[in-house]
Amino acid sequence: MSQPISLSWSTEVTLPQLPVQPEKLSNYDLVLRCQEGISPDRTAFAELLRRYQSHVDKILYHLAPDWQDRSDLAQEVWIRVYRNIKRLNEPVKFKGWLSRIATNLFYDELRKRKRVAHPLSLDAPRHMDDGDMDWEIASAEPGPDEDMTTREFYEQLHEAISELPEVFRTTIILREIEGMAYEEIAEITGASLGTVKSRIARARARLQSHLQAYLDS
Repeated sequence: MSQPISLSWSTEVTLPQLPVQPEKLSNYDLVLRCQEGISPDRTAFAELLRRYQSHVDKILYHLAPDWQDRSDLAQEVWIRVYRNIKRLNEPVKFKGWLSRIATNLFYDELRKRKRVAHPLSLDAPRHMDDGDMDWEIASAEPGPDEDMTTREFYEQLHEAISELPEVFRTTIILREIEGMAYEEIAEITGASLGTVKSRIARARARLQSHLQAYLDS
């Protein structure tokens, strides 16, 4: 007597995993992807650049408001990031590391310019072939829809920040504009936590004094 034959079919199918799009990855995962392989993953790096370009631009703008080549500096920041991202041991701290690169680049460039540049006084006459000429600084005309009072106040604030000593300017920008913690600022600037707090307090006092004089006038 023949026995019934039992057949079993496996329905388990392994599907290839589709790569996750860079825009859906966290910053942490983007950094990890950039650290794989011989050179950083270009799509992951491009996504980091897209997310943090405005952050770099903001730092450089407040550190060097009157420099016309800030876009060149920003480009150099990202070149340094591309070359050194594998050295970042803690990907979760990418933003602070990026800020430190931008700040260090600014000071590197500032030291270079101080070695070759001559101080310029706007009070002194400019020597021309046909005689001396006083400087004429054009004032910025507000647009028709702009609030003049608000515009002037922020111009005064920007001027006050730009006149701060370098170490004060850096710490107050990282704290008040970038919103960083004191510990992050200490790590970026290489100063102690107490020094950072002292510099921020003194920078605030100078800004308050400058703006109070403007408001009183």
